Amino acid sequence: MHIVAELLHIAIDAMSGDRGPSTCVPAAMAAAQEFPDVRFTLIGRQADLERELAGRQARANVSCRYCEQVVEMADHPREALRRKKDSSMRVALDMVKDHEADACVSAGNTGALMAMAISC
Repeated sequence: MHIVAELLHIAIDAMSGDRGPSTCVPAAMAAAQEFPDVRFTLIGRQADLERELAGRQARANVSCRYCEQVVEMADHPREALRRKKDSSMRVALDMVKDHEADACVSAGNTGALMAMAISC
């Protein structure tokens, strides 16, 4: 009997952190190269992700999911929870909640991340 294990799938809030996609995308691409048995989904605004991916070698284990909103570091967690339902952070968490991803990573607003994670 041959058992096929599914790949680990990580959803990445690519809009998060102080530098957003300019840091997250290169880091994710490096991780994808080092760990070809892991799937990565970059989540963010389409124009921002496309700009950072331009000129980079495509990787079979990297995909993108687009959203319109970003949780800013100055956003109050309650307001981010209520008003930013199409944010990269929320989409990443929803992917885990909906069993589309095994984990999510965000370097963004920790209070908003916790509030959204608890509400899932």
